[in-house]
Amino acid sequence: MIALLSEPLIQRMLLVGLLVGSAAPVMGTYLVQRRMALLGDGIGHVALAGVAAGWLAGSAAGLADQDAWAIPGAVIFAITGAILIERMRSRGTGADVVMAILFYGGIASGVLLIGLAGGSNANLMGYLFGSISTVTWGDVWMSVGLAALILLIGVGLRSALFAVTHDQEFARSTGLPVEVLNMVVAILAAITITVAMRVVGVLLVSALMIVPVAIAQLLTRSFSRVMALAMGIGATLTLTGIWITVFYDMQPGALIVVLGVLAYVLVAGATAMSERIRR
Repeated sequence: MIALLSEPLIQRMLLVGLLVGSAAPVMGTYLVQRRMALLGDGIGHVALAGVAAGWLAGSAAGLADQDAWAIPGAVIFAITGAILIERMRSRGTGADVVMAILFYGGIASGVLLIGLAGGSNANLMGYLFGSISTVTWGDVWMSVGLAALILLIGVGLRSALFAVTHDQEFARSTGLPVEVLNMVVAILAAITITVAMRVVGVLLVSALMIVPVAIAQLLTRSFSRVMALAMGIGATLTLTGIWITVFYDMQPGALIVVLGVLAYVLVAGATAMSERIRR
């Protein structure tokens, strides 16, 4: 077991898992507070179209490693989609319709463009459900930078972002730049999704952002404590899922989400039983 930890592949997988598991629930906390838990699904599907566009650009440029342009393409598309959704939401006009169009249009465009770029079903499945075993040290360092940005802003501006997500009118009355901070949340959510995409895939990325927060809310009510606890839960679930797949031939992204759902059911049951006994 100790010998496995010296393997570069295992080190990369665990490091990326730790970064993603810690960073994703930070933005998930804000999305849950805003009752926009499914935003991650919409942006994730747009990110898939960005991956495919990156693949197509790499193919047109004659690059041997088309994956080199995949994540930058995902970041650009995801941020663009997040900005569009936020602008429509702030105007109160058709945000749900726009999200649905991005949801379906993103995944359909992604499938078509990956095919045009010469990608295989294995490439597509890797981005749909995650392919953490293929991460390179370049992916690791990109994840380090993006996760650091998410944690720096998401935790550092916690008070201001909480005020905006909890009560926008009160935040506006205190002089906070509500529109700017709302856009910051949307953009950070997009970045979070592109970081987590390699671990759990675009179809499950929202679960990694939301499930740890849902578990944490069963155990505490304080916003700051929910965020801190959700970060710990997310990291634990991710590392546990990855470590199990080292020994068993299982899909890491799906296993991480299943472990999270099981943990939620167990904690919810224990909490309900404890409340019943107390009463």
